[in-house]
Amino acid sequence: MEMVDKELPISGEVFNVAGRTAFLLTPRQERAKGPTPWIWYAPTLPMYPGTEEQWMFQTFLDAGLAVAGIDVGESYGNPQGRALFSALYDELVQNRGLGRKACLLARSRGGLMLYNWAAEHPSAVACIAGIYPVGNLTSYPGLTKASEAYGMTPEQLQEHMSEHNPIDRLEPLAKAGVPIFHIHGDSDTVVPMEDNSAELARRYRQLGGEMTLRIAASQGHNMWLGFFQCQELVDFVIHQARRHVSLAS
Repeated sequence: MEMVDKELPISGEVFNVAGRTAFLLTPRQERAKGPTPWIWYAPTLPMYPGTEEQWMFQTFLDAGLAVAGIDVGESYGNPQGRALFSALYDELVQNRGLGRKACLLARSRGGLMLYNWAAEHPSAVACIAGIYPVGNLTSYPGLTKASEAYGMTPEQLQEHMSEHNPIDRLEPLAKAGVPIFHIHGDSDTVVPMEDNSAELARRYRQLGGEMTLRIAASQGHNMWLGFFQCQELVDFVIHQARRHVSLAS
């Protein structure tokens, strides 16, 4: 497999999946039996994950969870990006010993990527956690910009929002009983909380889904440590990962 380079916040394996750069961080202590529980992080782009994710990732590794991701470019959750996500999932589950249910961790526009994949593969999702994640294409990046990634006009994308907009695709996740946790600043002007996490929470709860939304008062789309060292988010993910490991054993 072709060697690829990527700088990671914690030393790990960088490899190629379907011609794209992927990474995998594995805990030092391997499980005595059974597959390894794992976190699926997005967006994986040249600058992401960054040093701000170091504390979270190390905490996950110390708890026995692996962390992985794949660079699908600025897909905004488009079908091509979802297909690459499936290629990564197959590689990790079939060839690298990771569990069949992933804990999804979406930062910002990673929400578009992970939610659109999750809507089509709810049985492969243990939980979803988000740090000011995008859940609404009309809010970010807007239909004009997003439509380019989808190979459509803005009008065509508008007509197909039920196939491509996360907040319009929550029913399969609610039916599968996938728990969700978001932390989002109420002063976010890049990915406004009301149009994204708050609207997603409202719709998910209407569908009978379980979701916790923690509001970061007076915080925007920034590097505040409270986002990246949120103990409640980390505890939520570790609990869900371990719960699904025990259910599978």
